[in-house]
Amino acid sequence: MNVFDFAMKMELQGVAYYQTLADSARIPELKGIFTGLAADEQKHYDLLRGLKEGNNFGMADSTVIQQARSVFTDLIERPGARQEMQDALDAYQSALKVEAESVRLYEDMAKKEEDPVLARLYLTLANEEKSHYNILDNICEYVKRTRDDVPWREPEDSGSS
Repeated sequence: MNVFDFAMKMELQGVAYYQTLADSARIPELKGIFTGLAADEQKHYDLLRGLKEGNNFGMADSTVIQQARSVFTDLIERPGARQEMQDALDAYQSALKVEAESVRLYEDMAKKEEDPVLARLYLTLANEEKSHYNILDNICEYVKRTRDDVPWREPEDSGSS
């Protein structure tokens, strides 16, 4: 399997995984975040499939990071939210690892790409995966901490393309 097919497979697995997290989420706002992440992964897959078929088109910007910031702020103020999320911490941490792997994959693809348009596209995908990582990292940190005043953290290197 080539790197391109591997990336497409990873994106489809991401869709399924986030949909599973959405289906099992007991907090409606969290369900919305995971549904948004699944939709982003589907967009990534569709983009890669289009590129593989010879179509070079853009990708709509994700709004899931803005949604997650808002939900995170609401969750901090909701009694019992952390406990409700505790059961799924392992799943969130697994997703975090997958997002880190996706970032590395797309950054590697960009470095090896000779076409500057495609290289920028791969970096855009890497940056979206970094945003997903940031969302999951914030959720994991919130669940792991014992205090309720855990602020949302922006990514250290969000980069731009």
